[in-house]
Amino acid sequence: MTAILIALGANLSGPQGQPPLATCRAAVEALRGLPGLRLQAVSGWYESAPMPPSGQPPYINGVVRLEGAADPAALLARLHAIEAAGGRRRGAANAARTLDLDIIAIGGMVRAAPDPVLPHPRAHERAFVLAPLAEVAPGWVHPVLGRPVEALLAALPPQGLRRL
Repeated sequence: MTAILIALGANLSGPQGQPPLATCRAAVEALRGLPGLRLQAVSGWYESAPMPPSGQPPYINGVVRLEGAADPAALLARLHAIEAAGGRRRGAANAARTLDLDIIAIGGMVRAAPDPVLPHPRAHERAFVLAPLAEVAPGWVHPVLGRPVEALLAALPPQGLRRL
């Protein structure tokens, strides 16, 4: 079985007015129901400042580890459907959102194109991804950089991250 790491984030209320944390928890339940995949671990939840800084509300972030076999493009389409159910409307890059689901890694797969790029091209720069990822996949090694998650996290400058 292959480990699949998915980052979750939200900083706007969901379609029924639920807070971002509730939307993220609902997304975890939707991920639990994906055919052919098993939810293995859910990180704690973190509050983070928007990256890059933009004046948006803070984000709620977490990471889940799934196990199974998944075609990257098909998995991305499933994640987009979960985002849409969570009220996500695609607009400008880095805009505030009701739900964001990103594939961080699928095993040791490396691919530059087509989408999704794997591993996620900016995951190693983001404490809001690495801190929860270290909870669900301790010792995970970035397949391109060859460095464990703990070393990547330790190398980052402070980013306004707070565990809830």
